[in-house]
Amino acid sequence: MIGCGYWGTNYVRVFNELPSVRLVGACDQRVERLAELQHRYPDVAVSTDVSDIMSNPAIDAVLVSTQASSHYELGLRCLEAGKHVLMEKPLTTRAVDAEHLIEVSENNGLTLMVGHTFLYNPAVKKVKEYVSARASGPVFYLYARRTNLGPIRDDVNAVWDLAPHDVSIFNFLLDGEPEWVSAAGACPLRTSREDVGFITLGYPDEVLGHIHVSWADPNKTREVVAVCEEKRIVFNDLDALESVRVFEKGVTRRLPLNGAIPTEPSFAAREGRIVSPPIESAEPLRRQCEEFIRCVETRTPPLTDGQGGLSVVGVMETLERSIAESGSPIRVQAPQEPSRAEREPASSVR
Repeated sequence: MIGCGYWGTNYVRVFNELPSVRLVGACDQRVERLAELQHRYPDVAVSTDVSDIMSNPAIDAVLVSTQASSHYELGLRCLEAGKHVLMEKPLTTRAVDAEHLIEVSENNGLTLMVGHTFLYNPAVKKVKEYVSARASGPVFYLYARRTNLGPIRDDVNAVWDLAPHDVSIFNFLLDGEPEWVSAAGACPLRTSREDVGFITLGYPDEVLGHIHVSWADPNKTREVVAVCEEKRIVFNDLDALESVRVFEKGVTRRLPLNGAIPTEPSFAAREGRIVSPPIESAEPLRRQCEEFIRCVETRTPPLTDGQGGLSVVGVMETLERSIAESGSPIRVQAPQEPSRAEREPASSVR
């Protein structure tokens, strides 16, 4: 385990509970975090130097949960040392770096998985069932809100920190990737990075996705909504009792009388039931970790593989460009092959 912050300690807990896994080491540059971890898990060796993990031939796989800006260098070192890698989102902060990690993992026959944990959430999978069902009709649009007071990062802005969750969910629900994006950001907290972002994603078939993220909003929200022709499906991650609600409402196009051709289409609102389907009780993080171990053992690709991580990073990189251009729509393009100089890490990680 590399990185023992809040989310990293959750990984430590889950992997320590899995019967097919032995957690042998944890690395963090904060000595106090390691002392706390070793108090709870005395059998886990701790270190402040990642070289201790890279050089240990007994370690088969590594989970990286550090600042996003360090993901590429750490992931590359792990893969070159022959370790399978589960990388917390985002995979990297540049698409060309993500492509390189995929290439190295494939050349070495190693699993590269990204921690898009929401795709292992039974509630999100239930939303996917409704969106994919013919009874829901075509998707009109999607929107998501992910707001709270902090935590405020010092290496990426709120868009990079929060939006990858919803981009991965949108891609999963629509079985596709956006063709173009637009984004605007602001710094109300007077930080050097955007504290709030408003994002629009243009998917095929004229389906729009909208994402609002903020770490400066006193109202905590974790919501994804899919508006379809026949239904509106809502995922509320903060509602433990009814995490998914389905509104069987919509707009019906009225047919003209006596074969007449109207100059303007006519519509009528259609009311219906509000359904709260049963959702399987399962911890998404545990499901994700179990999938990682299964893929390492069977050499099969995970649901959230490197290519899925690359797709999200490509979108995020394009969003960053749009913010810099005051919200201009920009087409999402495939990453170009980087030069050796471009692959050099910005800073060294011990």
